[in-house]
Amino acid sequence: MDSAQNIPIKTPRIGFLEAVARCLKKYATFKGRATRAEYWWFALFNSLLCTVVYAVFYDRMGMETAESMLGFVQLALFLPALAVGVRRLHDINFRGWWIVLTITIIGIIPLCIFYCLAGKPEENRFGVREV
Repeated sequence: MDSAQNIPIKTPRIGFLEAVARCLKKYATFKGRATRAEYWWFALFNSLLCTVVYAVFYDRMGMETAESMLGFVQLALFLPALAVGVRRLHDINFRGWWIVLTITIIGIIPLCIFYCLAGKPEENRFGVREV
């Protein structure tokens, strides 16, 4: 057996700020690939931003204003979240159309499992991994 097969490939890690910047830079880019870290860091950013916006506006101006501002934030982050989800599916060599499973409530479960799968560092039909 070749000893080179037993050596794991080390891939550089992506941090929170870099992942968020990359997702916002690729606002509506559905081509390419996104690593697990890039997807999950952006999901965390999206959740934290929505929570903070809602809490601040709820405290200052009430529930109706908080819900309106939350709607604006969610609308602004909808395309980047959709795009990074599609790119994440590309990383595990799935077509982006699998994201349509979110329409069904039960379809969110396999998508979460897909988003947790490790992508291959080598090139696939959707291109090479950036990181």
